[in-house]
Amino acid sequence: MAGLRVFFVTVTLTGMTMVLAPLQLLAMRFGWPVARYLPWLWHRVAARVSGIRVSVSGTPFSSKSLLIAANHQSWADIVALGSVLPLSFIAKSEVGSWPVFSTLAKLQRTVFVSRQERRKVGQQADTIAERLNAGDVMVLFAEGTTSDGNRVLPFKTALFGAAQASLRKSDQSRLIVQPVAIAYTHGHGIPLGFHGRPLAAWPGDVELMPHLLAFLRCGAVDVRISFGEPVEFDLDSDRKAVARICEARVAAMLEHSLYRESISR
Repeated sequence: MAGLRVFFVTVTLTGMTMVLAPLQLLAMRFGWPVARYLPWLWHRVAARVSGIRVSVSGTPFSSKSLLIAANHQSWADIVALGSVLPLSFIAKSEVGSWPVFSTLAKLQRTVFVSRQERRKVGQQADTIAERLNAGDVMVLFAEGTTSDGNRVLPFKTALFGAAQASLRKSDQSRLIVQPVAIAYTHGHGIPLGFHGRPLAAWPGDVELMPHLLAFLRCGAVDVRISFGEPVEFDLDSDRKAVARICEARVAAMLEHSLYRESISR
């Protein structure tokens, strides 16, 4: 049964990608607004067929320039969060060389960044700023790596400078950074618990494909996405202070979601 589920997901997503990819490439080439919405449609279908059941707490802030600062546990974060609203991601440069995933990321209009090359941080921030000013919602996985899903790692602060860079290149006086917590709570309706959460979490020392197949074989994983209180960011803001505020709010929302799970047990 699990093998049939994996086959169904593979065939469905391959077929949908083949249908939507040419239109998305055209939309990206000519700057059509639909380029923001086709990936959203893809993720909504992908979440449904792969068994990712998303519940949402809070509301995405409505703003022309919105940077989402979220915790990060797995490739599944992209599908779950991408199914909630039209957005694009900020990803490490290595993702741009992964088979299959690199193609999907580029169709998602992902911005690739290299955190190791500090001389490029300014250029990367400018690229993110241009997208924010164009009205795109950008997602920054601010931990800079994946966690085990039970806690939030310290937020990296360098790319929060993209927020201020966007203000320098626009007529806006402020933009919004919204903290978002992603919590994997149940598998097959059973609370995952501290030791079960690695079913969804994908730490860096685990091979991608075995983890992906194990996740798909599970068939039903519940994820709770919490949108927190937005933080105003202007030219006088301290990016490190903003990062710490977002980190604290994400950690509090994650703890709350996991506490709800423990009560359900």
